[in-house]
Amino acid sequence: MIMQVAHSAVQSQPHAASSNSTVGVVDIGSNSIRLVVYAGKTRVPLQLFNEKAVCALAEGLQNTGRLKPERVDQALAAIGRFVRLAHAMNVSRLFLLATAAVRDAEDGPEFIKRLQDIYGVSVDVLSGNDEARYAALGVMSCTPDASGMVADLGGGSLELVDLSKAKLSEACVTASLPLGVLRLADLPKKPARALGQHIDAHFETVPWLGKTKTENLYVVGGALRAVARVIMLMTNHPLKIIDKFSLSLEEAQTIMPRIAKMDSSGLEKNFDISGRRIDYLPYAVRLLSALLEKVKPERLVFSIHGVREGYYFNQLPARIRLRDPLEDMFESVVTKGHRFGQHPAALMEWLYPLFDDETPRERHLRYAACTLGDLYWNEHPDFRGQQAFFKTLSMPLVGFDHQDRAAMALSVLYRYQSNDSLPAIQEVMTMLSRKDQLRVRTLGYALRLAHTISGGAPGILTKSSLRRTKNRLTLSIPRGDPAYMLIAFERSLDRLARHLSVEPFVERT
Repeated sequence: MIMQVAHSAVQSQPHAASSNSTVGVVDIGSNSIRLVVYAGKTRVPLQLFNEKAVCALAEGLQNTGRLKPERVDQALAAIGRFVRLAHAMNVSRLFLLATAAVRDAEDGPEFIKRLQDIYGVSVDVLSGNDEARYAALGVMSCTPDASGMVADLGGGSLELVDLSKAKLSEACVTASLPLGVLRLADLPKKPARALGQHIDAHFETVPWLGKTKTENLYVVGGALRAVARVIMLMTNHPLKIIDKFSLSLEEAQTIMPRIAKMDSSGLEKNFDISGRRIDYLPYAVRLLSALLEKVKPERLVFSIHGVREGYYFNQLPARIRLRDPLEDMFESVVTKGHRFGQHPAALMEWLYPLFDDETPRERHLRYAACTLGDLYWNEHPDFRGQQAFFKTLSMPLVGFDHQDRAAMALSVLYRYQSNDSLPAIQEVMTMLSRKDQLRVRTLGYALRLAHTISGGAPGILTKSSLRRTKNRLTLSIPRGDPAYMLIAFERSLDRLARHLSVEPFVERT
């Protein structure tokens, strides 16, 4: 159930200049309050602005049942700033949503009324089921093929969603438990075993939890993102990107006890975890360890997309929600940087003879590389390949795991250069199998040949074609057309043929 106060002036009277359809979401959480502004026209949530204020509204709630007055004052000030910023940014629609702390506190309705009286805003106070549903939608909006379970750990509660029957439009089996990190921290200090028993007792109230095989456990929340950062640094993981960072169950259960034994000074010094996050990290580790033991997923997957992204996604028109997320994302984020408008579809078709046995995942990665391949044309030519590699590696793309990112980055590197000896590049390369390493080099060299032939201009490449046999790579080009001067692209053709261990051949038709 959603508790609402009167309709917001921000929502009902958007700025006349707000033709950009930006959407703002103020998430009034139990630990932090955050404003995120999204582009508003894309299926995949494209962030334009993101700011957080740590107010810890749920501090002491476990014992008093009420919001702490000084925390309320901090929260009101933070929300006032965010509403003011949203107006200044000409946000066309601003949504405020509150979760466990406001939902469970005796004085939650009073807090909402003060917000309305001061700022004239409307607030959706999400039920536990609503909060779980939006967390699942956030994960699934960016990973449509997500399978397994979503766990969203906040300051006030833990939401669980079984994705086995979930759809993008409606989440199915959910649970909301009072196991947020602030609430766990407020419990009387007892041995770790007693805390584990407290957590397990709440797990037992969820009849479906741990009853079926779970492929992936997607975990969401600030405290769990801090856990991910610690794990990545402890394991020297090549990418320091939290989204889609994953471990096998065995890897996760091996490293979690090591983190649990670390003291606060070591965490702050070695892992750059802030003081307040450090206080709650042991509770996040203990809860995650218990959840892994209960669910036993094949993989643990960290996600940066949760309630806010799910709420945003739910506001989109159906025609946008039904778009292919990969194509929508690249259309909105990447293709604007192309020089002459050559569409990735033309490259995809031209390259197909080299990749006719690819899997759906490999096809997605090839599409991504085809889209990214001409994005870095304006970088300095001496460093273009390296810049393309590092920028692609850290690009704010969603729906790709870390191996996918490595494959895309290496593909665009080889599109511009052959030298991959830089230690950072070699480190990333270890994330791919030997087969995938060969494939991304093939893709990169083929993209270089394609762009050398066409210059990135539309209409040129489609008049030529590639054909591969056991011993020969044949390039067919139009006879008599001056655009297809062999000397311009002969070197690129030879490079690709050598890599494929075949002979290059040019056929004029």
